[in-house]
Amino acid sequence: MATTRRCLVPCFLGILLNALIGVMCEAELSFTLEPSDIIAVQEQPLMLHCQVDGIPPITTQWRRGGLLLTQDQHHTTFINGSLLIGRFQKTKSDGSSDEGDYECMAQNSFGLVVSRKARIQAATMADFHVQPETVHAEESGVARFQCQIHGLPEPVISWEKDGRPVDTKDERYTLLPTGVLQITGVCQEDSGKFCCVAHNSAGVKHSTDAHLTVSGSQSSVYKEPMILVGPENLTLTVHQTAILECVATGFPQPIVSWSRLDGRPIGVEGIQVLGTGNLMISDVGVQHSGVYVCAANKPGTRVRRTAQGRLVVQAPAEFVQPPQSVARPVGTTAIFTCQAQGEPVPQLTWLKNGQILEPGGHVKLRNNNSTLTISGISQDDEAIYQCIAENSAGSTQASARLTVLWADGLPGVPAHVRAEALSPTSIQVSWREPEQNTQDIIGYVLHIRKTSDPLEMEYQEAVSKVTLQQVIGDLGPSTSYTFYVKAYTSRGASKPSDSATESTLGEVPAPPSLFTKVMDSSVVQAMWEPSSKMGQHQGFRLYYRRAHTPVFTGPITFPRNATHYNITQLDPALVYEIKLLAYNQHGDGNATMRFVSLREAVEKSVLNTPCDCVKDDQSKTSTTGIIIGIHIGVTCIIFCVLFLIFSYRGRLMMCKTVQATPQAGRSAVLESSSQGASGLNGTARGEMEVNGSAAGKTRVDSNELERLFPGPSTRDTCMVISYALNDTQLSTIPLDEFTLERDAETQFQESPSAGVGRQDQG
Repeated sequence: MATTRRCLVPCFLGILLNALIGVMCEAELSFTLEPSDIIAVQEQPLMLHCQVDGIPPITTQWRRGGLLLTQDQHHTTFINGSLLIGRFQKTKSDGSSDEGDYECMAQNSFGLVVSRKARIQAATMADFHVQPETVHAEESGVARFQCQIHGLPEPVISWEKDGRPVDTKDERYTLLPTGVLQITGVCQEDSGKFCCVAHNSAGVKHSTDAHLTVSGSQSSVYKEPMILVGPENLTLTVHQTAILECVATGFPQPIVSWSRLDGRPIGVEGIQVLGTGNLMISDVGVQHSGVYVCAANKPGTRVRRTAQGRLVVQAPAEFVQPPQSVARPVGTTAIFTCQAQGEPVPQLTWLKNGQILEPGGHVKLRNNNSTLTISGISQDDEAIYQCIAENSAGSTQASARLTVLWADGLPGVPAHVRAEALSPTSIQVSWREPEQNTQDIIGYVLHIRKTSDPLEMEYQEAVSKVTLQQVIGDLGPSTSYTFYVKAYTSRGASKPSDSATESTLGEVPAPPSLFTKVMDSSVVQAMWEPSSKMGQHQGFRLYYRRAHTPVFTGPITFPRNATHYNITQLDPALVYEIKLLAYNQHGDGNATMRFVSLREAVEKSVLNTPCDCVKDDQSKTSTTGIIIGIHIGVTCIIFCVLFLIFSYRGRLMMCKTVQATPQAGRSAVLESSSQGASGLNGTARGEMEVNGSAAGKTRVDSNELERLFPGPSTRDTCMVISYALNDTQLSTIPLDEFTLERDAETQFQESPSAGVGRQDQG
């Protein structure tokens, strides 16, 4: 939206901007050479260079510690801008010093610029704060001496043995720039007196002497690898040299290797190994920062010892995007952008004509001071603006000029600016013509922004000179906007009008999504989801009615978190219309409607009655099991009854035999019993005949039975048998499946009545 509108202004003012807006490069005032940091020798002359390019006349001045330097016999400024200090002194007789931060200032009719700060320090040499110490070493072992001293510039360290410089051509001797002397493969010839020598532009100093004593060799005795001295933590600036020391001992001589803790390769460019294990990195960069690990490995094994040190590489500030000079008509907005990088991250400061710029009013600093915005610019804002980027590794500066375009006869300010909300997405802005210089007006530019947005977020719309109102569309609902108007002529723009602020109207909610579900023949469930478009909803309203009837039932109101409702007591033979809408403080939104037929749902449910086949199968299985169980039980009972019946049938036949032949003895009884058994094993027809004949004979006399079978139990038994045996029962039972001969025989043999009969007969 904003991009489209921004395009309208260049299209409308293209010719005007070409005529009005331009950057005059000749008016630029910038440095071609800035002073640098220097370590000066005391009592010697010192030259600080400064060269400026711009439209003359240009005046150059210097300041130290923020204070202007006066021209005197000690300070001379040349026509090219350079400063000469005749005799540099760290401490003068009046207590002042030539040391400090120097800045070169250049000024012409367009503004003033200030150079970077150049730190000037006196060359010094302090005393040694670490003196070399006497060392006792074994033959073929390692000896190490160290000395440390502070000075400006950094002192160069060398070593002497017995008053003569150490032979650096001997590969066993390693001299590190950090003031360390390492001797590997020590022998008796290395014994002697060692001295550390430091020298810089401030002078030369010697340390105290330290002696090296070499004892007998014990190289054949195994020794675990051990790191005598590991790497120290270092903080350097880019392009310096890093020395990471690592001295290891042991027998056999351990192998020293280096790696980075983060696993990244160390690389090969600028990497060198000094002596038997010291790592030197020349021309360090930010990419070399990290933790370095020194490892001493026993040859042929995995036995190792490690030590580590951190290297921090700082980079002075440098610009990624320096500010650019601009020319703007009075009353418009100028924006400068300044982006810098470095390690650590640089801090940004803005200057206006050499003075620190304090934000406030129409001057704003944002995005960590990387963006300078000057709104409603006037003639007082015309100046040279500088961006100063500074960190602990150094500082840099870049400048840009703001040119304010001003001409006589510019139009007056548009008056009576009014804004009126038309809808949730549009506002109409109107104004009146300026009171002066209206004849040359070629158009207006309407400036628009959300009231809550910063000034640089505004956009513009060009308006014809015959139109004193404009409808701005595609706005956000319930949002406050601020407007102001400028009139343009061929000479430039007027000052901005007074601002007008107005909010768009609120917006009703969008229609929700509605779904229905028939629960049963008289209940329908309505379910819905709110729409994410348009205004926020406060709740929902539900209506329903019979199809083609004029009146809805409802509304039924729900809170904003409701999602469903069951409509009950419906007629299953009818079709219903359901309507749902969302509402808020601005009114009701459009409704969503659905038609629901309960008749079709009921018919469908009848036709598609679910079959509970599993339940039916289980019921059938249960019934079948019960029937089978009953049959088995009845069969067992019948078999038992038949068993009892045919067991006593033999007794009945015996009773008949006794009645017919009372004089028969035990053998007759047995024969009759055998015949009875044979009759029982015959065919069914034979059984019928036997039974028929038995039934047709004369009943046994009760007295005779009592004689044969004394006691009431015998009578009862025979009577029971006579009652139990009938034609129907015997004709329906397959008697050939039963063998009762032995049973009958046993009964007669064991019967006490039989014994009595034999005694009587005898």
